[in-house]
Amino acid sequence: MGSIKDRVAIIGMGCTKFGENWDKSAQDMMVEAAYEAYNDAGIEPKDIEAAWVGTVNSGEVGNFLAVPLRLQYIPVTRVENRCATGTDTVRNACYAVAAGIYDIVLALGVEKLKDTGFGGLGQAYTYLNPVLSPRGAAVPMFAQVATRYFHRYGIDPMEGKKIIGQISVKSHHNGSLNPKAHFQREVTLEQVLNAPIMGWPLGLFDCCPVTDGAAAAILTTPEIAKRLKPKGDYLLVKALQIAAGPGDHQRKDDYDMIHWEETVRAAKRAYEEAGIKDPFKDLSMVELHDCFSITELVTYEDLGLCPRGKAREYVEAGTFTLEGQLPVQPDGGLKSFGHPLGASGIRMIYEIYLQNQGRAGKRQLKNPGLGLTHNLGGAEGGFIMSVAIFGPPGS
Repeated sequence: MGSIKDRVAIIGMGCTKFGENWDKSAQDMMVEAAYEAYNDAGIEPKDIEAAWVGTVNSGEVGNFLAVPLRLQYIPVTRVENRCATGTDTVRNACYAVAAGIYDIVLALGVEKLKDTGFGGLGQAYTYLNPVLSPRGAAVPMFAQVATRYFHRYGIDPMEGKKIIGQISVKSHHNGSLNPKAHFQREVTLEQVLNAPIMGWPLGLFDCCPVTDGAAAAILTTPEIAKRLKPKGDYLLVKALQIAAGPGDHQRKDDYDMIHWEETVRAAKRAYEEAGIKDPFKDLSMVELHDCFSITELVTYEDLGLCPRGKAREYVEAGTFTLEGQLPVQPDGGLKSFGHPLGASGIRMIYEIYLQNQGRAGKRQLKNPGLGLTHNLGGAEGGFIMSVAIFGPPGS
């Protein structure tokens, strides 16, 4: 299997504020994110040779991006891969650059959900499993993951609720330091535990919001990056992996419901591609798909950040806080930053980009370096997971 390691550079990025952006259309947000990225990269719109736009619900074809940005007759491709859409948009653009077809390209993700009254994951499933995947029922499915995890590792349910509650408190704290986050308010563990129950044990503060937002990246070759960014203030792509599952979790009677095989497989390949031996030691930050607090807990283990069944100890020790050994969700994560499906993966990369340039403000990490992003998507009877790794020159 080939590798994309160090063959593509990110020289500019942009991101709107995520939230209930009533005063902005999807087109407004795309223009805002794209022009921040243009200015950051030091290029002009005419320098873009091809573009990819990722969106799940807000657009249909490439003209959705071409018209508001006034792109001049270049190839524009729409990408959709559920919650992995943003990362897959970057992946498609990266492979075009790595193949030597284009020199400078744009990858942009966007979603405009609040004006439509959209309140959760989509209803586009063509199957119906009444236990594991009821139509549109993300909360019940992830609630089952939580109760099963507690049972498997002998955790009292109320103690378990406190453990995942600490994850929500951590993410809200990080989001309170981020001016572009949807929610910029800290919450206490008491508030999390006493919030209305969405699906036991998941309460209101254990669930991420759907959101409006856009994020963009300018991609090029390392050689061009060195010329345009002589100070080395760009990111190199170290790994880009996606794993689409065959739906075995619905068909096998021994599925444990406390891990996602797609994440495990994608992470293994990403570590091999990036040359990472010990992700806990080698990574400096992680942005993972915390659609629910229990998802974050389980994903710690799926990504190999801690041993199976030991995530509780790491959470209680503060390992994944901003001050901990391996900060997770330094920008607030989906839980606080919000989740416009097509934009989230690129927003995660944006945080790694800012951190490595020392531009993360009050949440700035002391020694940024390699960063990992992870997305979890589900549709058509299976899951699709992305794991990507990025780092500064020399990493």
